[in-house]
Amino acid sequence: MPDRDVIDLILDDHRRFESLLRNLRSTETPDRAGVLAELAAVLVAHAEAEEAEVYPTLRTRDAIDEDEAEHGAEEHDEGHVALLDLMEVDDVDSDQFSEAVHELSEALSHHLDEEERTILNPAREEIDDEVLVRLGEAFTRVRQEELDDDCGDIANVRRLVARAEDRAE
Repeated sequence: MPDRDVIDLILDDHRRFESLLRNLRSTETPDRAGVLAELAAVLVAHAEAEEAEVYPTLRTRDAIDEDEAEHGAEEHDEGHVALLDLMEVDDVDSDQFSEAVHELSEALSHHLDEEERTILNPAREEIDDEVLVRLGEAFTRVRQEELDDDCGDIANVRRLVARAEDRAE
């Protein structure tokens, strides 16, 4: 989709995450494991693209400060931990799965709300539309590269959790 700015693309993903989480919470969803695989892939690709392209660009243009970028990355790390906990549950019909979905949902809902208010809203006001479109192209490119590399695979999510632990030290 040409001329889509990065904020619209990110918000589209946010709404997709919410939809996938609703499907994971529903015991009526016929393929919860498939929904989880889709969520894992899109969530990881999204976070990696934000950290590679969006946050650094917004920082250099003073739309966000270093603390906001670091906080966003920390919340991505928390989301990866919650995602891994969910992916490691064997039975999608178990109470353990439901509890892990709840934990991921809580972490993700908090992040989406905060990111939309403290990062995306200021970016919309402070960054030129042309820059937001170019940033959308970069975000889309990195996101697709991540998806092509099977970024939602449990081995990669484990690697991201290990990276998060290293960053926290």
